Amino acid sequence: MSDALIVDVVRVFTNDAGEFGNELGLVRSSPATEGREQQIATALGFSETVFIQQTDDARDVSERTDPAGGEAERAAVIRIFTPARELPFAGHPSVGCAWWLANGGSPVDVLAEKAGDVRVRYDGDLTWITGRAAWAPEFTWHPLATPGDVDALESSDFETGSNYAWAWVNEAEGIMRSRMFAPAMGIGEDEATGAAAVALTAQLGRDLDIRQGRGSRVLTRLGSDGDVHVAGRTVADPSRTISL
Repeated sequence: MSDALIVDVVRVFTNDAGEFGNELGLVRSSPATEGREQQIATALGFSETVFIQQTDDARDVSERTDPAGGEAERAAVIRIFTPARELPFAGHPSVGCAWWLANGGSPVDVLAEKAGDVRVRYDGDLTWITGRAAWAPEFTWHPLATPGDVDALESSDFETGSNYAWAWVNEAEGIMRSRMFAPAMGIGEDEATGAAAVALTAQLGRDLDIRQGRGSRVLTRLGSDGDVHVAGRTVADPSRTISL
């Protein structure tokens, strides 16, 4: 008999009204899921699924000492999978998982990911994470003349790679229209892509307000020493059950 796995689902980088956003699956790791993460992520079909590693006492979050400041901080260890492969870092899973932990009563200061420590900050209905452009996957950038040119693209236009197309809506205010197509990751079109937002913010050297996909919104702020801060709103969706 197969076991049933209940997967929590959230939408990340919604607009101000809680609409749109990129779906994210969230799984607490267990003996039943260990070694089967890729299988589960592929079966779910979300652009990313997060696996939260459990502590010895079956909690999501543990306390550790901040190596930089020597103070206690709350940390969770996570792994991130697309339908095709594991990622060392991704923005929408980081924002969504940080929100989900806080919504469940366990806010964190840091997410320990394969790429490194991702700092977390909560500000009202926005969840902020800090990433680095060097952690992002390789993207092929397609700067286009108008938002209409971005809207006219089809997923069939891209057969390989991870392709990020963008155009200014209002360059002076940093408002951008974008879409991302990533057959290399098993993703036809990604609704909202935090890692690309990190890399493009660093590349352009400025803060951005990105309107991606059908209507998702990604906010970025340029930090120091290669850091980029990314924020968005997250809402809960109905959970999903799959068989293992």
